[in-house]
Amino acid sequence: MRRRLAAALVVAALAVPAFAQQQEPFEPEGYRADNYRAPVPATLAGARVLNTVEAEAIWRARSGAFVDVLPRPPRPKNLPAGTVWRDAPRKNIPGSIWLPDTGYGSLPPAMDDYLQRGLAQASRGDKSALLVIYCLADCWMSWNAAKRALTYGYSSIAWYPDGTDGWERAKLPTAEAQPEPRPQQ
Repeated sequence: MRRRLAAALVVAALAVPAFAQQQEPFEPEGYRADNYRAPVPATLAGARVLNTVEAEAIWRARSGAFVDVLPRPPRPKNLPAGTVWRDAPRKNIPGSIWLPDTGYGSLPPAMDDYLQRGLAQASRGDKSALLVIYCLADCWMSWNAAKRALTYGYSSIAWYPDGTDGWERAKLPTAEAQPEPRPQQ
């Protein structure tokens, strides 16, 4: 009896990791609207999903435009005069355009327009141009922004889910970044 119980426990212990690995998040029908720093799906319907080697090849060949969507809190509008405000520094993939706060599940009209204008700038107005959209690893912001770019009619969207975390792990260069000016909200 003890041997059977021990054997059953061993089988269960071996099955749990395999089962856990199968529990990747599924693609939602819409956009992710909360808990943005969480495991992301392995796919994005309509987009090419890149690993770091593929992203680096595109970057080195300059065959695509890189779009960083990492959020950045804006300076509070009601800070008392003389209050020092320091934005957190951001290092991203060199040559990227940074469009912060464009990966939320719902975008106000001004931010939606900001994303559309930024993508048009990055693609030079060519909706068939390759756009590589990223943020950090396990960040739904890039998944949402890439999905939204597809709805705008862009046909060559690549999503780089490891973002700057994967880029830096590979010891690839980064550059100090400044965001594109955001609309007044």
